[in-house]
Amino acid sequence: MFDRVRADIQAALQRDPAARSRAEVLLLYPGLHAVILHRFAHWLWVHKLRLMARLVSELNRHFTGIEIHPAAQIGRGLFIDHGMGTVIGETSEIGDGVTLYQGVTLGGTGKQTGKRHPTLGSNVVVGVGASVLGAITVGDSALIGAGSVVLRDVPANSTVVGVPAHVVRERGVRIAAASISGATEEDPCEECQERFRGEIQRLEEKLEELEERLRAGAGVTGDR
Repeated sequence: MFDRVRADIQAALQRDPAARSRAEVLLLYPGLHAVILHRFAHWLWVHKLRLMARLVSELNRHFTGIEIHPAAQIGRGLFIDHGMGTVIGETSEIGDGVTLYQGVTLGGTGKQTGKRHPTLGSNVVVGVGASVLGAITVGDSALIGAGSVVLRDVPANSTVVGVPAHVVRERGVRIAAASISGATEEDPCEECQERFRGEIQRLEEKLEELEERLRAGAGVTGDR
């Protein structure tokens, strides 16, 4: 546990340009405090001290604003930056070197039992306010854009954005907007945009028609 805490401190120093020293990170970073308290709560949970583990988890949420279920499995070097409002569910699994920003939710989609929260690979970055929901897998080194809602598996080394989330870059190559792996339904946002474009075109045609009528009327008046 102490080795992982040292890795968590090092992660903050490496990924936050505002971090100036180990002492500053250890004393003043609530994201680090949340992870340290979680590691203790998880140790209690694994050793069947479930009530005590939940108590530590609640104290963690009260003092840091970050809610992590004691059963969640977290790897080395997790960095929670400005983590107020972050929620990590019971069956979540997080790999090494992951970065989570403010308001991230690793949650479920209903009242399922068993595995119902996401699995994040190593070196994943999840942007501000993003929600990753359900028993899905986010591949290594994936980037989830701020405010995205991810409902399906995300390929490794890809960038996803939007509601629902779509792949916009994979292995460094920008690609056309398309639903992330496994998606079959059309994007409702694209449908809305298409309707708006059609409506704008109809209004432009109507405006041109009215202008032509006005010009024609002005010409008749001038002849008289």
